[in-house]
Amino acid sequence: MIISLKWLKNYINLDGISVEEIVDKLTTSGSEVEEVIDKSSEFKNIVVGYVESVSKHPNADRLSVCKVSDGNELFDVVCGAPNVSAGQKVPFAKVGAIIPNGKFEIKSAKIRGEKSSGMICAEDELGLSEDHSGIMVLSENAEVGKPLVEELKLDDVIIDVAITPNRSDALSHIGIARDLATIFDKKLIYPEINFEYKVVSKNDIAEVDIENAEGCPRYSAVIVKNVEVKESPEWLKEKLTSIGSRPINNIVDVTNFILHEMGQPLHAFDLKHLSDNKIVVKNNLGEGEFITLDSKKRSMLPTDLMIWDGQKPVAIAGVMGGENSEVTADTKDILIESAFFDPSYVRKTAKHLGLSTDASYRFERGTNPSGTLDAALRAALLIIETAGGEIIKEVIDVYPNEILSKEISVRFSRISKILGFDIPKEKIYDIFEGLEFNIINKSEEEITVSVPTFRHDIEREIDLIEEIVRIYGFENIPPIENISLALTNKVDETSFLDDLRKKLTAFGFDETVSNSLISEDKSISYTKSVKVLNPQSTEMSVLRNSLLPGMLMNISRNLKVKENQLKFFETGHVFSSNSNTIKSFEDFSENENLIIAICGKRQNTEWYQKESYFDIYDLSGNVNGLLSSYFDIEKLESKYTFEGDDYFEYLVSKSFNNVNIGSGGKVSNELLDKYDIPNEVFVFEINADNLKQNSKDEKKYQPLLKYPKVYRDFAFVLDKEISYYEVEKTIKDSNSKLLKKVNLFDIFESESLGSSKKSLAFQLEYFDEARTLREDEVDSEFWNTIEVVKKKFNAELRG
Repeated sequence: MIISLKWLKNYINLDGISVEEIVDKLTTSGSEVEEVIDKSSEFKNIVVGYVESVSKHPNADRLSVCKVSDGNELFDVVCGAPNVSAGQKVPFAKVGAIIPNGKFEIKSAKIRGEKSSGMICAEDELGLSEDHSGIMVLSENAEVGKPLVEELKLDDVIIDVAITPNRSDALSHIGIARDLATIFDKKLIYPEINFEYKVVSKNDIAEVDIENAEGCPRYSAVIVKNVEVKESPEWLKEKLTSIGSRPINNIVDVTNFILHEMGQPLHAFDLKHLSDNKIVVKNNLGEGEFITLDSKKRSMLPTDLMIWDGQKPVAIAGVMGGENSEVTADTKDILIESAFFDPSYVRKTAKHLGLSTDASYRFERGTNPSGTLDAALRAALLIIETAGGEIIKEVIDVYPNEILSKEISVRFSRISKILGFDIPKEKIYDIFEGLEFNIINKSEEEITVSVPTFRHDIEREIDLIEEIVRIYGFENIPPIENISLALTNKVDETSFLDDLRKKLTAFGFDETVSNSLISEDKSISYTKSVKVLNPQSTEMSVLRNSLLPGMLMNISRNLKVKENQLKFFETGHVFSSNSNTIKSFEDFSENENLIIAICGKRQNTEWYQKESYFDIYDLSGNVNGLLSSYFDIEKLESKYTFEGDDYFEYLVSKSFNNVNIGSGGKVSNELLDKYDIPNEVFVFEINADNLKQNSKDEKKYQPLLKYPKVYRDFAFVLDKEISYYEVEKTIKDSNSKLLKKVNLFDIFESESLGSSKKSLAFQLEYFDEARTLREDEVDSEFWNTIEVVKKKFNAELRG
């Protein structure tokens, strides 16, 4: 963003404030200054010259030898410009001058045998524009010998400011002046708009119809009749030239002036070229070509937002106007467009066209929806000042989707906690008022403000705190002589995930990392995905709502390079949309997830074993082994689904106290085909946030047992249909709290037992933390258990 200091002073009194101080304050307030150019020093030794004579160069057809006077002395100058002629007043760079564009020094030299002591300059060589068609010809009234910087009134300081993408409000002279006025406690001076008007949706001359109100929430239009298109007055040309913008004519120059003054892009239509005197804002109808102002054919898409008249498209909304409605020398009546276009529409269109303009640059970042009418009226008043004519008092303003100001509160205690020091409340009030935040409510605890509609970057309390400190000044943060550190446990947000990684690595898993951006067709439909406004490609058009797509892509790649024993895991953020459009942080959710996947061979063929493949039991064992570190595994609720869906042939979900922990199963063949995976894949995806919040307490110190344990063994012969879990539960239920552990240590089957029988052998562990157990009380429980098992399962005690 190029800022002219002379131009800036129209909106703020900077008397007594040095350029160095302005640069320092802008940079520390978030608008980094990249370059400062003092035009006075840049044009040193460049003066107004007078071409007394021009003769053909004796040794070169395309060169001329000129006699140029600086008012005191006559110089021989070799010139190659086709438009040089005697009697012209020109920018003359004397020997020793440094040419602004190229930074090379002018020296006395011989060119094709002829002496040349100086240079007659073109506009682009002076950095005034990109015009290199010929030398720059000055006004006949220019004073010969006068420094060029004074003649062109270029005694200015140009400041190149790097505006961050979120600060679209600073993309204008008034935007920069607003920050400086607040920092230096000055009054911001707005240009006066003295004009009586009436707002209508259409008038007797033209009408505006918005068919796509999402893409264009507001469209303002002012009509000026009987204008005279001609060269702009000197003051307007000087303003534009100072920031490197080439003057074209008075109408176009005014629209460019407003863009750099207020940050609102405008477009002027020749009213006679608008069919039915109508403006319609709607999407392009199908695909086709459109010729823009630069006479280039643009291939349009059906999703592109366009400005139509009654019959045809006349402009690409927010990007560039059309050649079929441009202002020309014979234009008499104009319609000034001043609109607010949705940034995502402009961004998508500009991206696929490969066309970036001053207008699209601002619309993509968000302009001020509340300032469209003021900008159009300001332009209309400047047009009648520079081009004559009359303004139609019935101005058109169509605003179907009003954009309301956000109301946000900030707590004074929160400001102090975040910054580490207190800022006086009165200073906070002044900062908000200077930045044009309307204070709605004040209390001892907090202040509530209405955020101006030109500040699209302000969403939360922390954003307001950032505004306060950047204007207050980082240099005003008080020094701290002593820093005290509390000797308390620090919260490590990564420790839980690190623990998960260590456990899975110990289980033999390898960690993978995949891109969080995926194509929309790979998105999992369990939740609604969050679309990227400006994707680099269709392969990265949405934020992932599951780790499954990335995991399957990694498995596919590994299988293709003959890696066939895959045990993978990945941790990462997943996102899901809660709304059709993302306008705030409440419109989407973000979670940390963990996915576990196994695929391929459990073991390869060896001399001592045959190859085998992973199955659902391997996945189940690994998942249970992991979860048992965080839960009492028996308290986890499992739900099995055997019907399957688009992603799984069958799956199991696990929850704890009705909170979802995770789900997974065997991936469906249809999904595997999509990723070109020939093997079976088993995955389980865990909500790591829920796992962390519901896992058991931190480990506590447990002293060694002071009293001896008592062990008892028994074995039963029972029917094969009876499961171990049933017997184990019966054993536990028939004992007191003295029984601490039941261990199945042998399973035996033999014809000697019978074809329908099996033997289960258990070891029971008894102890009490507070005393030594007596032999008789252990025997009493042990034999009681034997009788209960024998009776319930019709079992026979062995041995």
